[in-house]
Order: sequence, then structure tokens, then C-alpha cells
Amino acid sequence: MNVQTIIDKLSLQVRDLQENFNSLANSKSINILGKQFCRMLSGTLLTTNVNLLKKEKKGGKWKEIYFSKSDCVSSTKHLSENDFLDMKFLDKGKILVAVTVPLVDGTYFGILIGKKLDKQTYSEFDKIALQMFILLLDHAYQSFINQKREKELNFQLNHRILQLNTLIDTGIEISKLKKSTTLLDLTIERATALTNASKGRLKIFNNEKLVSEIIFPKGIKKKNFERYKSRLSTEVTFDPFKYELTLFDKESRKGLIDFDNTDEVLLNAFARQVYTAMENEFLHKEALEKESIQKELSVAGAIQKKLLPEQMPKIPGYDVAGINIPSKEVGGDYYQCVPLDDGRIALIIGDVAGKGVSAGLLVSTLDACLKAYLDMNIPLSEMAVKINKIIYKSSPIDKFITFFIAVLTPKSGELDIINAGHNPILILRKNGTLDKINAGGVAFGMFDMGLPFEGEKLKINKGEKLLLYTDGIPEAMNQNEEEYSDERLENFFIKKKPVKAETFIKNIVADVKKHTGNTPQSDDITALYLIRK
Repeated sequence: MNVQTIIDKLSLQVRDLQENFNSLANSKSINILGKQFCRMLSGTLLTTNVNLLKKEKKGGKWKEIYFSKSDCVSSTKHLSENDFLDMKFLDKGKILVAVTVPLVDGTYFGILIGKKLDKQTYSEFDKIALQMFILLLDHAYQSFINQKREKELNFQLNHRILQLNTLIDTGIEISKLKKSTTLLDLTIERATALTNASKGRLKIFNNEKLVSEIIFPKGIKKKNFERYKSRLSTEVTFDPFKYELTLFDKESRKGLIDFDNTDEVLLNAFARQVYTAMENEFLHKEALEKESIQKELSVAGAIQKKLLPEQMPKIPGYDVAGINIPSKEVGGDYYQCVPLDDGRIALIIGDVAGKGVSAGLLVSTLDACLKAYLDMNIPLSEMAVKINKIIYKSSPIDKFITFFIAVLTPKSGELDIINAGHNPILILRKNGTLDKINAGGVAFGMFDMGLPFEGEKLKINKGEKLLLYTDGIPEAMNQNEEEYSDERLENFFIKKKPVKAETFIKNIVADVKKHTGNTPQSDDITALYLIRK
């Protein structure tokens, strides 16, 4: 690879890193940050074996943040406890790269990386890209912990401010005033009346630029305001506008006097009421817009539901059931069970990165692709390449789809499989052993570099079960930010052996809800369960 090619690839990588930084820094938990980082790094290095660990202090134990493989614990011997970045490239073994990253709070990240999908050694570009990703991880982690600290401080400060404002605002009922003038005209008129000021001026700034000026009473020349010595000012900021209110010459029976502390309290309280009035007007408009958006989302959600099976097909010798519980009006998960013209059955599950309308549009694109290609009877690996190209061209840089398909020949039980960056799919054998299926490549839409998608052929025998699911199940968190976990899911799959597939689906959803309790659902929950009788 020549120097210019490396520079071009690094330039593209820098842009990607800049866009991925906010995604990492705004993660809800360290586990989600770690998982996102591993997926980003695996896509860049073209490997499915990227693992992240964390150590809280020197001499402590390495704890799993995200494991793409289950046999990495023994490889922590390659990680160090230095106070500087330590990167090792190994000659042999399942782990070829070991990196120790000291963090700003005295903790450590450990990164263990296995072989590349193309079996090639790590190039100089890979090493440079890895260093850039490590820098990204370090900065994102600093931002992550700073944001957590800021949220705690903001909560404490806002609580104190709310207490003070409540004392000031008590008894001020500006909302009861009824005049035909505008809010700003009313503001300066009432402010002068409250403080017995003889004159008032309201300056309105847009990003520090004066855009308007209101004077009360009308007719006073602007240049005269500069000679008034007795004045009282306050300001209200409602982005991007700043309202600066100044009162002049307080009147009394004795003539003009200075404004006192009571006047200042009254003016500040009144300014608070004006701010509240503007905020209420803004919120009212926002509520109307939100209502309109909500209606559109409801329609989009209804359309997306039509992409999912209304009922499962009858498969002689099998029982199948599925479920999709979106976390928002429009989710990013997808599943299907499609009878093909040649008598085979396609079992499909997918998960779009992110939620909302953009994710829903990608789900629709995926569904349309599948309908176009499934009955063409082309190899799954070829179909996967075609769909990846379409998704890549149809999606922004931060959107991709993890995807799994298993085409079942009912009579023999043979399964033709492709896994494009999705969770391992589980098969429970008749003897009680558990198989995890990882065949495939990177997620759809991440790259369009002509990389192959390697398939796998398996067989499901009588009495065996197949489970397809999205990460909304193992990553479902309770109020303590503890995940349901892959281990709990696998144990549930092994132990629960219902006669009907629908019973298992109901039971796994109930077990997830039992774990999360009253914690709001943060991700779509989708599963597809097949029993061969």
C-alpha cells in the first residue's frame, strides 16, 4: 500500500472518527460505550474478534466490558499495568493484538484483538488506524465521565435555583393581566408600574446584535436616556434572544429617588414571569408540533408493522413463533418467516443501528430487497453482497443493519446460513449442548468494499430448537444499569423446553420484563423461535 493510499484511507477514517465520537461519548453506560467501540474497530480492522476489558486499579482484575469471543480471559496475560500506552502485536495464538490504555481516572482499558477475516496480518495502516481508535476511546471516555459529573452538578444547581425562584415568584400573577398589547409592550409597561419608575427601555438582542428597542412612555427621545443617573436593570435570555430591561427615575411623593432592594426583587420576579410566559408560548407551539409529529410517527409505525408477519406459516414437522416489541413508535428491528417457491422457509432477523424514522426507512429497504432476491434462488452469499451494496448507498454513515438469515429445508432439516454482524444465533441440540452460529461478515451498510459473506450449512434434527434474537434482549437493563446478559439468555434457552414455540416467546419476554422491572425499555425486543418436533 503506497503512502497516498494510506493518507486517503486515514483521511476517511478521521472523518468517521469525528462522527463516531459523539456516539461513544453519549453512551448511557460503559458497557454500551465498549460495545459500540468494539463494533466500530472490528469494522475498520475487518475482524469479528475485538474484545474490551477494564481494570479499576493496578493489581486489580480485568473485567469484561464486551467480549466477541468467550475464550479471551486467558489472554489477559498479554496486558500490562504501565502508566503509558502499551501495544503488543503477537506472532501466534487466537489473540494477535493486546493493548493496554491508561485512563485519566487511574483505571485501565484492555483491548484484545484476534485474527482478521481475510487471514492477513495487520498492516501498517491497521496499526495507525488502531492508534487513532485508541485515542478516540480515551477522549470519548473522558467526555463520558465528565458528562456524568456535569449531570450530577446540574441537578444540584437546578434544585437550588428552583428553590430561590419559587420564593421570588410567589404572589406575582402576571398571567392574570389582560391587555390587547403584545407581551413585550406589556412587559415594559407593567415593570415601570411595579417599581414606580417614570420611564423604561427594553432592548432586544439576537446573538449580541441589537435588533429592536421599545420605549415607555412612547415619544421619549433615545438620546435622553443616557443622562438619567437613577436606573435599575435586569435581563432575560431566551436563546437566541436576550432581553435587556432598564428602568429610570423612580417617582415618589418627595420627587425622584433611587431604586431600592425591593424594586430589584420585584423587577427580577417580574422578569422571571416574562420568561415563563415566553417559555409557555414556546412549549405550546412545540406541543402542537410534537402532536403533529406523533401522528406521523403513528402512521409510520403502522406501516412498519405491516412489514412483520401477521401470523406464522404452517411448517409440517415444525413449530415457529416470533415477537417484536418496539421501544419507540418506529423501531429498528425486523424479523420474518417467509415460505419460498421451492418449499424452503427463510427465517430472518435484523437490527438497525439506532431507532426512529430513519431506522424504519432502512427496515423498509431491507424488506424490499429480501422480497426481490429471495425467490431468485441465488446463493445467500451472493444475495448478501447485493443487499449490502443497496443498504450502503441508502444509509447515512452512522446507520447499518446487523442481519441473520437461515433458509430451512423442512424435510431434511438442513439450514443454509449467513450472519452479517448479528448476535450469535443459538441451536439447542437434543443432547443438551448449545451451538452458537457466527457465520458471515460485517453488518450491512458499514462498507462497500466487495468483501465476501461466508455462509455455513447446518442441520436441525428432531427435538432440537433454534433461537434468533436482537440485542434488545441481552442488553435490557434494570434500574441499576445491570444487563439481562447473554449468559442469562443462554441459560433460559437451555432450561426452558416448552411444547409450543409461542409459549417460549411469552416466557422469554416475561423473564426480560422481570429483570428490567419499571425501567423504561431502551431498545427493541425481537425474537424468533423454531422447534423441530
